[in-house]
Amino acid sequence: MKKPLTLLGTLFALLAALPALAEEAATAAATAAPVLVANKGDNAWLLVSTALVILMSIPGLALFYGGLVRAKNMLSVLVQVFVTFALISVLWVAYGYSLAFTEGSAVVGTFDKLFLKGITVDSVAATFSKGVVVSELAYVIFQGAFAAITCGLIVGAFAERIRFSAVLLFMVVWFTLAYLPMAHMVWYWAGPDAYTDAAAGEAAALTAGFLFQKGALDFAGGTVVHINAAVAGLVGAALIGKRVGYGRESMAPHSLTFTMIGASLLWFGWFGFNAGSALEANGAAALAMLNTWLAAACATLSWMFAEWAFKGKPSLLGAASGAVSGLVAITPAAGFVGVMGSIVIGLAAGVICLWGVNGLKRLLGVDDSLDVFGVHGVGGILGAVLTAVFCDPALGGTGVYDYVANAVAPYDMSAQLVSQLWGVGTAVVWSGVVSLIAFKFADMVIGLRVPADEEREGLDITTHGESAYHA
Repeated sequence: MKKPLTLLGTLFALLAALPALAEEAATAAATAAPVLVANKGDNAWLLVSTALVILMSIPGLALFYGGLVRAKNMLSVLVQVFVTFALISVLWVAYGYSLAFTEGSAVVGTFDKLFLKGITVDSVAATFSKGVVVSELAYVIFQGAFAAITCGLIVGAFAERIRFSAVLLFMVVWFTLAYLPMAHMVWYWAGPDAYTDAAAGEAAALTAGFLFQKGALDFAGGTVVHINAAVAGLVGAALIGKRVGYGRESMAPHSLTFTMIGASLLWFGWFGFNAGSALEANGAAALAMLNTWLAAACATLSWMFAEWAFKGKPSLLGAASGAVSGLVAITPAAGFVGVMGSIVIGLAAGVICLWGVNGLKRLLGVDDSLDVFGVHGVGGILGAVLTAVFCDPALGGTGVYDYVANAVAPYDMSAQLVSQLWGVGTAVVWSGVVSLIAFKFADMVIGLRVPADEEREGLDITTHGESAYHA
């Protein structure tokens, strides 16, 4: 009888202990790190934004540039933008994402995610809110679309005279050595969830990109995209030289209709570019969209009225160029400034970029065919600097969020201006040096410029064997 009684006592003891065990298990589960699941709404917004950015490249940028060149070079520009987009898309998945968005040095990441190794449908990427994530695959393609359009922007600077093969070789080198490090330096960080306390925040900050550590703000690519691409274009235009007949023959745009359609598609797609950079379907995305819409409108008006005052007539080209200049200038500031900030940035961009494509262009003496530096370089620098001014909460901005304190930090405009200048200076120098190397390499291997007789005939026929138009 003793053995059954003993077993019975043990059973009762276990039953009595069950509530305590259950409580202990619940406590352990509560203290364990939660498994973060991508928010479906944020994912949907990011995927739509990605499609909008792709629309900006093809057909938006392609048509905008295509309309600005002479008829004999229309297809050459379309091909350069289209194929560059395809090339960079493949390189991004192969190694670009890995080098840009993995923890490595302060300048570049690692090869840990070559061909998206280890990224599954369940993998997540951080947003700008603690405990909120998106699908990493969605983040991969969103950032890849940024990389593709950045490289596409460059071709406008040396349109109508460069070898197609040289464009492709240059893009591979520049994308690898200029775009990827800049993207890593500005945008790579451990994410908000790493900032649990002061010590953890300091440790996380040390893993971020160089310019992120410097405190440079770039909401959607003022430095990474616009200044980066513009400097590359300027270097290329200077090295390749002026078009045959430049300054003596008419080189007016052959189809402002196409240019206007392209500008409209850029304006539309830019909502994905800027508002999508919030990574969440929230108030920050709405603010970025509002600022993007308003800055472009203000720049359209300021460029047109300034041109009207100086030249006597308002032009469609001026209005379209003004819109793009406003979109460029608001890009680094889109999620950081208030409505008045976007108005001032837009109005300033229209006037200053008008000077950039006229006065500054003459001062530089470079045949930047489609004014890539005058719009994207000048506009990007202007926007990056003014971000420091209008990010100030006292001027309607959002300020800079402190993820350790979980509150907006006290704002120091002077310190932020220094941080912004770090971003601008680094982008100019880094892209300038890499571009010089990349163009020289392409020149040695292939040769940069087509022969003069081919240039006069037009690249559509001589390079691609096609014509955009037939009688």
